[in-house]
Amino acid sequence: MSGRDASPLTPEQIAAVEDESIDFSDVPELDEEFWKRAQLLEPDHTDQITMRVKRSVLAYFKAPGRGYQTRMNRVLESYVRHKTGNPGSTGEGASQ
Repeated sequence: MSGRDASPLTPEQIAAVEDESIDFSDVPELDEEFWKRAQLLEPDHTDQITMRVKRSVLAYFKAPGRGYQTRMNRVLESYVRHKTGNPGSTGEGASQ
């Protein structure tokens, strides 16, 4: 098994690990109380669109690296929540 600082295992290496050699000591058991409080979360669906934005705006959202579309969507979602007065949802389901 690989240590925390080692490189990730390949899918082949993961498949070769024997179940008995996996250490679950730091994973809490899911008891009845957990399942009583569990909630089903439906995925927040998105639609693919084409949108024109200023280069400076796109550069700003791309600057931190990967995930710029998610960052842009979060800003837009925050705006919609503010304008609708509904902090929990934009109408499509709560996002994370």
